[in-house]
Amino acid sequence: MAEEISESPNDPPPETPPSPPSEPEFDSKTMRKTKPGLKRLFLTFTVLVSFLLGFPFLFKSVEIYRSPLPFHDIDILSNDVVSNPFLFPCHFQAIFVPSDPKSSSIDVNLDELELSIRSKITKLASKGIGSQCGACTNNFTLSLTLDYGDCTQSLSKFYKCGSIRAVDLDFSDNESVDEALESAGLDFGGKVYSVVVVVNGDGVEGVKVVVGKYRHAWIVGRDWGVEEVAERLAEIFVKVFVNGGREEGLIHGEFMPVGADGRIVLSFNLLNADPMDWTYDWDFQKIDETLLAPMIDVLGPIANISVESQVLYYTPKFTFSSWDEKLGGYTLSTKDLPFFVNSNEWHLDTSIAAGGRSKILQFVVYVPSAKECPLLLQLPNGEISKTNAFISPMWGGVMVWNPQSCSRDSDSELVRHILSPEDLQKVFEVFVGQFRQLFGLKSGSLHVGALDTYSLLASEKGFTEWELDFLSRQHTCFNIHSSTTTLGSLSKLVQSLPRMIIMDEIGKQVKFSLEAANLARSNASLGFYDASAVSSRQARSLAEDAFFHPSIMSVSYYSFEHCFAVYSPFFLPVSMHVLLAALREWRRYKQEKAKYLLWKAKGKVAS
Repeated sequence: MAEEISESPNDPPPETPPSPPSEPEFDSKTMRKTKPGLKRLFLTFTVLVSFLLGFPFLFKSVEIYRSPLPFHDIDILSNDVVSNPFLFPCHFQAIFVPSDPKSSSIDVNLDELELSIRSKITKLASKGIGSQCGACTNNFTLSLTLDYGDCTQSLSKFYKCGSIRAVDLDFSDNESVDEALESAGLDFGGKVYSVVVVVNGDGVEGVKVVVGKYRHAWIVGRDWGVEEVAERLAEIFVKVFVNGGREEGLIHGEFMPVGADGRIVLSFNLLNADPMDWTYDWDFQKIDETLLAPMIDVLGPIANISVESQVLYYTPKFTFSSWDEKLGGYTLSTKDLPFFVNSNEWHLDTSIAAGGRSKILQFVVYVPSAKECPLLLQLPNGEISKTNAFISPMWGGVMVWNPQSCSRDSDSELVRHILSPEDLQKVFEVFVGQFRQLFGLKSGSLHVGALDTYSLLASEKGFTEWELDFLSRQHTCFNIHSSTTTLGSLSKLVQSLPRMIIMDEIGKQVKFSLEAANLARSNASLGFYDASAVSSRQARSLAEDAFFHPSIMSVSYYSFEHCFAVYSPFFLPVSMHVLLAALREWRRYKQEKAKYLLWKAKGKVAS
């Protein structure tokens, strides 16, 4: 039986299943459904970072080594040298003694005389005498002493009363007086320039003024006033002791014959013009030991001097001489002397030890041939030169030596003549005078003052002690200025060229040069002339060595702009491509990520 089941009208309608959410509209140009990957970005930036990390290695590979230089210390020294000139201390003292303490006395007002001497020293310094670099007219002490039993002194700490008795001195013998005053110990252990004034000196006509070979002088005379005494004392102190007895027309200090390395090579040459007439030789070793060695020793603080010699043959001169019947010889005028040296035939520069910046001074003994013997040098006034020699500043000197007999040796009996010791003595006395002139000193034994003519005693060593003091002061000042200028130029050069190689050796040389210069200035202020000269020489030599170091001179320097221009064609194209690729990839990643974020945002809105 089929039974029909019908639904009741009261039953609820059946539930319909929910419809799925509708998806947002997708635009492939502005959206993307997947998150952009970082692989491409990572690879691109890895290449960029590795490229950037290579630049420090590149700069390191082309880096120039530069030892640090004390630029600030160099500037301080330069400014100090300019603003604070050298003030060498000098100590002057005048000692008045009667010729006979029993029969005479001295009536001198020390205060009045001291004021007068100081005034005249200042007056001479204002005229430029004794005021050049290395002088001490602005930094001196002056003491006066009356010694006739009981001493009356004015600020004197060097002289011991009673050390001098004029009655025991023989003023007719200058050498004995000089040695007696030296043994009296006038400086009392210090470097003091003393003048002994002997009042009412018997046996002396007028006034006699003598400057010894040590650091003292003496004046002997009668009946003079305070002004005359002050004038003579001021002249001796300033013109002689301070200024070295120099006169106008002598060689200036900046032309001193000392090399930049502080060395001098003395080259002595004996030239035989025509050995077919005669041949001369010399015993140079004996001269070197007896005459040159003492002179080289006393000049040790100023320069390191070495000596060499040679004998040359077939060395004719370059000029022609003319026969003078009145003089009985062949003459050369002074206008022909510049052409006397025959550089084509005279091979003088033979020393291999005189390389670099050493100074070579040539001293030539020229033996003429028989056809122009005797050869005489004629002065502009028509007189014949007493020494038959001349000098050439910064080069050396030449002496013409004529054999006693101008008759040539026979062809069959050519002998080798040796210069006698007497002839060698005369020759080297001339050379010592020429050497002194090259240093700017006088070669004569007289000094003409305002009131008198002074006698200057010569030293067997070639240079007196007061002359050595003068040279030490002058060379110290010149060397310090030279080293300061060189270091300043090096400082400016190094700072202007960042690509310049500066080795450690250069840095040490600059450092030691500064230390030597400061030490020289300190010694100079304390009055240690020799020590200051040695230190200043070292300062100049080290500064020159640093400036002309081979590592500086042998390299061409270029600026950073030049280095960039050289390397940019290799690295700039690649670096630009890498950089642009990184920027492009970063921009692409940002765009793709923005698309993904937009799709995510619409999906959230739709749900």
